[in-house]
This record gives sequence, C-alpha cells and structure tokens, in this order.
Amino acid sequence: MTRRSGDELLALVGEGNERAFAVFYDCTVSRVLGLVRRILVDPAQSEEVTQEVFLAAWQDAPLFDPTEGTAVGWLLMRARRRAIDRVRSSQAGRDRDVAVGIRDHEPSRDDVAEEAEISVEHHRVARAMRTLTVAHREAFELTYYGGFTRSEAAVRAGVPIGTMKTRIRDALVALRKHVDG
Repeated sequence: MTRRSGDELLALVGEGNERAFAVFYDCTVSRVLGLVRRILVDPAQSEEVTQEVFLAAWQDAPLFDPTEGTAVGWLLMRARRRAIDRVRSSQAGRDRDVAVGIRDHEPSRDDVAEEAEISVEHHRVARAMRTLTVAHREAFELTYYGGFTRSEAAVRAGVPIGTMKTRIRDALVALRKHVDG
C-alpha cells in the first residue's frame, strides 16, 4: 500500500479494508500504547486497553469525521478516554470493597463544603484561562481539550513545533501561577 496519511487510512478502514487497518495499526500502536501506559502504568492493563482501543477503532472507523480533527488525534483521544475509564472503574471497584468492609464505620462527609470547594476551584481555573493570551489559550485548548499532539496543534495553528511547545509551556506556567497564586 502506498504511503497514505492517517486520515486516508482510517477512511479505508471505515470501508472494511483490513490491509489499511494493519498499516494504520503499525503506524499508531506505539503512540497509543505509550499514552495508555502513562495513564494506567500497569503494562498488562495497558496492553489490554490498547487492544480494546484498536478493536473499537475498527468498528467505529466509519464514524470518523476528518473535519473535526486528524485520525491520529481521534484515536489518541479515544485511547485516553478508555484508559481513564479503566482507572475510574478500578477505583470504583476498590471503593466498593472498602465500603463493604467499613459500611458501618463510614465517617460523615460535608458534601456541601466539598461541592463549594470544587466550584471555587472551577471558577479559579476559568478565571485563569481568561488571563491567557489568545495564542496561549489556543495552544492549551488544542492539546489538552482537543487531544492533538504538539505537532498536530502546531500545524492547526500554523506555527512551528518549537513555537507550539513554548506556548504550551508558557500557558501552563501562567495557569499554575493564577490558580495557585
């Protein structure tokens, strides 16, 4: 198969092209596994989740819309979500086990105070985001909310990769200063 972009490969996968899927897999598996491993840490679970991600990609490839991002970004966002779901599921299982073990000894919680603290933190972050320059906010949103790699974000913003890395770093520093300040 001639050298094709991830978007072209995923479009072919959406048509049921197994060869295109094999090429797409070979081109992306290390990035997906690396991302999942950073979230889950456990190698066995990381491999399992990576397999689930590619199975879902095979099944959902027809749903990919290239106007909403790149195929690799689409895949990595799905991998990130699935890994986070696995972490949450594991935590929920541990929480259930603990709850069953100490059901009668659960200390009281102040849900109102906890919700108030979350709300205050949300407002602090939103206020901090408004202090960013347009370029810094764009860099942050493309990479953290959009799921794009730094290279993909640089292409989308029309700037060199080094500029994008600097903008992301500066945005994080500024956000940290305003949120922690």
